[in-house]
Amino acid sequence: MTPKQSAFADRRNGIFLCVAAAGLIVLGLVMLASVSVWMEDDGQQYSHLRKQSMWMLVGIVGATTLAMIDYRRFRKWIVPLYGFATLLLILCYVPGIAREIKGESRWIVVPLVGQFQPSEVAKIAIMMGLAAWFAHHQAETRKFWKGFAIPMAILAVPILLIFFEKDMGTAAGLGAAGVGLLFIAGTRLRYLIPSCGVALAGFYVLVRMNENRWNRIMAFLDLEEHKLGYGFQQWRGLLAFGNGGVEGLGLGNGAEKHGYLPEAHNDFIFPVIGEELGLWFALGVVFCFVMITVYGIAIAVRAPDVFGRLLAIGLTCAIVIPAMMNIGVTTAVLPNTGLPLPFVSYGGTNLVFTMAALGLLVSVHRQSYGGRKEHAKLLAEKKHCIRL
Repeated sequence: MTPKQSAFADRRNGIFLCVAAAGLIVLGLVMLASVSVWMEDDGQQYSHLRKQSMWMLVGIVGATTLAMIDYRRFRKWIVPLYGFATLLLILCYVPGIAREIKGESRWIVVPLVGQFQPSEVAKIAIMMGLAAWFAHHQAETRKFWKGFAIPMAILAVPILLIFFEKDMGTAAGLGAAGVGLLFIAGTRLRYLIPSCGVALAGFYVLVRMNENRWNRIMAFLDLEEHKLGYGFQQWRGLLAFGNGGVEGLGLGNGAEKHGYLPEAHNDFIFPVIGEELGLWFALGVVFCFVMITVYGIAIAVRAPDVFGRLLAIGLTCAIVIPAMMNIGVTTAVLPNTGLPLPFVSYGGTNLVFTMAALGLLVSVHRQSYGGRKEHAKLLAEKKHCIRL
């Protein structure tokens, strides 16, 4: 590959990453406008769309700011950021600050901001913490304490706090992303596999003790039998996909959003896309997340240092794995977990911090591209010396 082709490949990674994310955000706003016609918030239509648009602007400012800053500058702030994220998660257990919705205490109330979900901050803090740890201990990634035990503790503390908020879906997705980062960093499989087995066993026991969660799994295993009970939401989602078919019913013509499909603006916005815009747009959403995965990995491969490489991999996993879980839930491939679809579903905290993760990815890309550009200039220089 010539230096010119290499420079184009470097630019392409960031461009296509942003194009895929922008396409998802625009589609989310369009679908939210369609769903908001049939929703009322304080007697006003389109209030959800206005709020999401406002948070989108905040997210653009935040992502642009992070993209312009060298990501390596954040290394000295990782410990305070991790501690701050952990403190926010602890506040979810404090009466008067925590807000419980549908049996889950995953939100807190913050002055001037309003309802806020600390687990979104924890996603970025965990990935930055793990990336910085492994970057500092590159020669000891195969050892037990510094290559497994301490990084696993960095991962486990926030995940357990999220899990016992009864936000099991976020805990599972973040846990999978963290374990993936540990594997890529070089942690031995003989440590990872038993620990994953213990975590899955504990997860099973705790879910079995929770009647609501266990009933969701039973409904998933026999959706036809539970279509009027715990499987109602997934059943209506499948009906939405069936109604839309290949071509879709047309934007605004969906029937399931008229009170039949719960959380049509949030966790189950993907079936609304399938019903109104058809199979091709639904596959387009999947393709956009495939693009984010491919170009996120490409940015990681070209990162100028280990910290940037692991950070890019971790952030890509933190974006894509919840998306895979949401699509799996709405198509009845996975049990219902209550996860939003990144960039698309309604929710200010999720949108802002997912865009922040995107901004950090672009920052890694910019530093990589800048470094390669300088390197190419040096290679192109002609130097003359006296032959002895």
